[in-house]
Amino acid sequence: MERKETFIENILMASMILLFGIVLFVVLKGWIEGRFSSIASLRSYIQEFGLLGPFILTIIQVLQVVLPVLPGFFGCIVGASMYGAMNGFWINYIGISLGSLMAFWLARRYGASLVKKLISIEKYERFTNWIQTKNSYTFILFLCILLPLAPDDFLCYFSGLISMSFKKFLWIIIFAKPWCILFYCLFFAYFI
Repeated sequence: MERKETFIENILMASMILLFGIVLFVVLKGWIEGRFSSIASLRSYIQEFGLLGPFILTIIQVLQVVLPVLPGFFGCIVGASMYGAMNGFWINYIGISLGSLMAFWLARRYGASLVKKLISIEKYERFTNWIQTKNSYTFILFLCILLPLAPDDFLCYFSGLISMSFKKFLWIIIFAKPWCILFYCLFFAYFI
C-alpha cells in the first residue's frame, strides 16, 4: 500500500513540474517575443490560447507581481476587456493576490538579498527608509493595497522582510486587494 502511495505522489510531483515547465515556457516565450510590451500585443497573445486564455492571464498576473518588470495594469485591462468586468476581476484578483503572497513568502524565505536583486538599490533604500519612519506600517500597507497606483508590489516584498506575520498580510490582501482590482476592471470593461 505504501509503495502505491509513493508512486501516486511521484506522478503528482512529475505532473506539477511538467505543468510549471509548460507555464514558464509560455510566459517566457511571450516575454521574449515582446508580447507584454503593449495592451494589444498581450491581448493577441492571450487570445491565441483559446479556452486556456484565462488561466494563462492568471499566471501572467502572478508573475507580474513576483517579477516587477512586467506592467501589471496591462493584465487588468486585457482581463476586463476580453472577459468582462466580473470574469476579468476574478482572473486578475486571483493572479495578483497569489503573486502578492508569493512575493511576501519569497522575501521572508530569501531575505533582503533577493529583494535587492529584483528592484533597484535606489528604490530599495527609499522604501527601507520610508518604512522605518512609519509607526503604523500595517495601516499604510492596507491603504497602499487598497488604493490604485500605489507601489503595492514592492510593499509585498518589503512586508516579507519585516516582522509582519503571514496571517496579517494575508488578511490585508483578502480585504484590501479586491477593491482596487474591481475598480480597474469596471473602468476598463466599460470605459476603454
